[in-house]
Amino acid sequence: MHSRLYYDQAIFEQELERIWYRSWVYVGHISEVPNRNDYVTKSIGPMPVLLVHDRTGQITLLLNKCPHRGNQLCAYREGNRSTFTCPYHAWTFSNTGELAGFAYADGYEGVDKSEFSLGRVPRVGIYRGFVFGSLANDGPSLDEYLGGAKASIDQLLDNSPEGELELTAGFLQHRTKANWKFMLENETDGYHPGFVHSSVFQVTDSGIGKLYGPQSTALTRDFGNGHTEFDLRPEWRRLGEPLAWFGTTEDRLPDYVKAMETSYGAERARQILIDGSPHIMIFPNLFIAEIQMFVLQPLAVNETIQHVTALQFKGAPDFNRRLRQQTMGSVGPAGFLLADDTEMYERNHRGALISDPEWLTLSRGLHRERHDENGYLIGHSTDEVPQRGIWRHYARLMTA
Repeated sequence: MHSRLYYDQAIFEQELERIWYRSWVYVGHISEVPNRNDYVTKSIGPMPVLLVHDRTGQITLLLNKCPHRGNQLCAYREGNRSTFTCPYHAWTFSNTGELAGFAYADGYEGVDKSEFSLGRVPRVGIYRGFVFGSLANDGPSLDEYLGGAKASIDQLLDNSPEGELELTAGFLQHRTKANWKFMLENETDGYHPGFVHSSVFQVTDSGIGKLYGPQSTALTRDFGNGHTEFDLRPEWRRLGEPLAWFGTTEDRLPDYVKAMETSYGAERARQILIDGSPHIMIFPNLFIAEIQMFVLQPLAVNETIQHVTALQFKGAPDFNRRLRQQTMGSVGPAGFLLADDTEMYERNHRGALISDPEWLTLSRGLHRERHDENGYLIGHSTDEVPQRGIWRHYARLMTA
């Protein structure tokens, strides 16, 4: 890849038009708007949108812009309301998007209110509670777009006794002075943890570092469409110990284990507890990292916000408490892991501006790529299979 791909303003603007405003993009989760008239402010790239559970019971995505003079319609992060009133001139809109009324309506006699509805995201797709939006009027269905990545979402939700996720822990926002693609590449990069995070592994006396070494049986995978995975299941299955992926044992979470066995049966529950939660990047912005979830929001060519929350599984209160604690330790304001990665992102961005060498390489493991039983490209845990998959998809979208 040429270094300009990370810092060129014109390329960034093309990315917004050809990727963020044309592809499917993860927006939010239905558990964030559980009741009618609930809403939460979200975004598609830098574009603000409202994720709404409207008065009719539908999940919709409205553009957060008053069609009168373009003012930001809603400034609150979340709430419950059946209408939105613009703070500038008090135009009021139903949460289904229609204009309900003008302030001082005598100045608008004979005007057709239907001409002034809120903009909306034309296509909304939901897979097992995950809400995606596409600003394109047509294109592949969400099912076609997710492809093999759906299996990882299914694996995630298997960790709930009720098969559902509840994002109730709140979001941290981490602002990084770097291009969004550095984060996209890094999330399923198994080559860096043994070096970037070595001090964390030493301080916590963790064996996780060994999972990212030459002897690891873990895999990297390219699902296609830019979706990539770091698959640790071969290591967990080799150990054969339930909840080893979470760094604990069954006796520490007896209520959770019992609930899982009640829901799935003892044998299936044991396998789920061995396999654990996935480590997957769904292009272009949704990263699920075993115990937490990241959503990337590019603000500028050199500025990105990572929205982070602890995963919370329906029907597992004791497990959820520990998930929140571990998330704060890794990506909280004083967390270890995110601080390491953020330093690398910003150093990468500064390095991209250096003119020599112009070209960067992603050739690790190219000679040993192979296909798994489902036809997806896989490689060793330290190979750059995911990064090559990301850039192949990126090139298709940018040159289509």
